[in-house]
Amino acid sequence: MGAAFEILALAAVGAAIALLLASLLQRRGTHAAHRPAQPADTAELENRLRDADARAAAVARDAALLVELVGVGVVRVAPDLTVTLANEAAHRLLGRRAGAMPGKSALEAFTDHRVEEIVRTALEAGSAVGELTVRTAEAPTILARARRTTSGDAWLVLEDVSELRRLQRIRAEFIDNLGHELRTPLTTVSLLAETLAADAGSLPPKAAERVAKIEVETGHLVQMVNELLDLSRIESGTAELLVADLDLAALATATAERMRLFAERQGVAIDVAAPAAVPLVRGDAERLGQALLNLLHNAIKFSAPGSTVTIRVTATESRVIVAVEDHGQGIPRADLPRIFERFYKVDRARSRVAGGTGLGLSIARHIVEAHGGRIWAESEEGVGSTFSFAIPVTGPDLRATPGA
Repeated sequence: MGAAFEILALAAVGAAIALLLASLLQRRGTHAAHRPAQPADTAELENRLRDADARAAAVARDAALLVELVGVGVVRVAPDLTVTLANEAAHRLLGRRAGAMPGKSALEAFTDHRVEEIVRTALEAGSAVGELTVRTAEAPTILARARRTTSGDAWLVLEDVSELRRLQRIRAEFIDNLGHELRTPLTTVSLLAETLAADAGSLPPKAAERVAKIEVETGHLVQMVNELLDLSRIESGTAELLVADLDLAALATATAERMRLFAERQGVAIDVAAPAAVPLVRGDAERLGQALLNLLHNAIKFSAPGSTVTIRVTATESRVIVAVEDHGQGIPRADLPRIFERFYKVDRARSRVAGGTGLGLSIARHIVEAHGGRIWAESEEGVGSTFSFAIPVTGPDLRATPGA
């Protein structure tokens, strides 16, 4: 799926180049028609210019052909919201007659105020993204990405994501149904395992060991089902964020206290390093607490006994950064780009012994990104790892409506 989006992005760039070159070639042709005759000693220069024009025209044709093949719509909009260029794919995606869009206002061309708003936002802020359903018989779902150019115009790229959204809905429904079907039998097995474990003293040593193993593995299954359902809700956008002003330093202290007993059992100490006061952020305390808890749990789980895990909270003018630093075995450089993928485990053998589903980091990433932040990791093998996330600082307008 990521490769497909890269192809679409490259095609969109190609379309922009094609349309821009076509525009420049048209202007050059106009200027050439009014250009006075050149002296004979400039004939070689004229030949070179003609060759360059021919090569540029060929590149423009090839790029335009590529864009039409992948079905990406590209539209150029002037600062006064007038459509100046639009390729055939854009007309087709929006259900317009070929050549009907250029020269019209954005509202007339798109007949949808949401697209006009996306373009207007891009012209003002530099970029904008939105999704809409076109009012045609097919009713495709269109992802619109707009970006302002250095000349003041805006490029609008339109992608048909109908099939992608349909597959995402199917996946979410499958996970949701499967999770709910598994919860009841797993809960029953878990209760039976707990009952057997309570009577383990009267069982032979081998039987008691196996009962303990059943209890542990059942717990892992219950955790996986719960995290799958949680991740599915977060990815689909159905997990509602209860947003309010939030002190991330206080959240770090509270999370450390929640994990203190687990850390003591692992022989690991927890330290919180935070200034006396940090700027408030706008966020859901429960969700961001869950993200930090996942990072802290991983750090403790993979730290050696006798070591210390540190939660550091720092702030800049625009964001608050929370970092969880451990002194464990570290992560190989080749694995760093993939550690936030669902089910990805760096050392599967060790992860299986320590437990875990491979979903905690993926959940943390989605939670942070849902708050407009970003998450990343730094690591050195044999030294340790630092997982950090940054959340934008609350603005004055947000402070005025606490709990909204």
